[in-house]
Amino acid sequence: MMGTRNVLVFAVGLFLVLSFAAASGSKHDDNHELMIGGLDIDYKCRPGNYTTTKDKELTQVALNLEYFEAEYFLWGAYGYGLDKIAPYLVDGGPPPIGAQKANLDAYYTDIYIQMGLQEVGHLRAIKRALGDPPRCAFPRTQLDISKKTWADTMDKAFLQTFGEKLNPPYDPYEDSLKYLISTYTIPYVGLTGYVGANPELKGYNAKKLVAGLLGVESGQDAIIRTEMYRQKNKKVSPYKYTVADFSNAISNLRNNLSHAFVDEGLVVPNELGAEMMVTGNILSADNDSLSYPRTAEQVFETVYGTGDASKPGGFYPKGCQGVIAASYLD
Repeated sequence: MMGTRNVLVFAVGLFLVLSFAAASGSKHDDNHELMIGGLDIDYKCRPGNYTTTKDKELTQVALNLEYFEAEYFLWGAYGYGLDKIAPYLVDGGPPPIGAQKANLDAYYTDIYIQMGLQEVGHLRAIKRALGDPPRCAFPRTQLDISKKTWADTMDKAFLQTFGEKLNPPYDPYEDSLKYLISTYTIPYVGLTGYVGANPELKGYNAKKLVAGLLGVESGQDAIIRTEMYRQKNKKVSPYKYTVADFSNAISNLRNNLSHAFVDEGLVVPNELGAEMMVTGNILSADNDSLSYPRTAEQVFETVYGTGDASKPGGFYPKGCQGVIAASYLD
């Protein structure tokens, strides 16, 4: 009986010690935990948990893309970005150039708020996995999401496909439809980049992270394409071109920049449709309806808008960060 009492006393004592330790560890500091949306998020700086250096380097490519998506979606919907929503993810990186709130209706505001917040989670997951510098995570990349950069991008697309620039210059912040069309350019590049990176990954943690990113990026791309597809024959004011025309011009440009056919618009010739039986193309995919891949080099060529991974420009005026990006910039 005495032995039982001693065991109980020990157990109660241990419980009190552990409870006190847990309470003491609940205080927040900048390097450990942060309150995000009322939840305690463990953002403790830690070593990267990847098996190979190559896994880390490929994931760095994703970090550049997720900064772009997060800032563009958040600014478009809220009128502010990571500096207000999740400043702990910025790490002193420069604010995006030309960011502003888009003139969105309530429906699209809701959609892009959700997508923007999803990107916050993506950034947190990537930076947690990579760890602190010099373990591969880096501050926010310099982005240019100004009206001028968007107008220049659309002019390149329409010059290539239709032989003329848009007049007046394209402004994605002007209304919901123009903003929707501009976002057609974003998740799909990440999607194809993740498909391309997947076979090169070796470790469980890297594969798990990229699979999770790919799932949500694919969902975002599907939503954007579906919203555009239901309006595919609608003319985009004040231009003579339809939503489908815009999708085809953007896809043609991305194919040209990445020097590969890995992109399709909303309406395609029969031979490019699913099983060569339809011209509707709500999802872009190959002959077996599998997602196209892009290499890291092709991702850089596309988002720089130069077709050359060694020549920054477009949305990344100073280029992307990370070992692979630097290998081209050097």
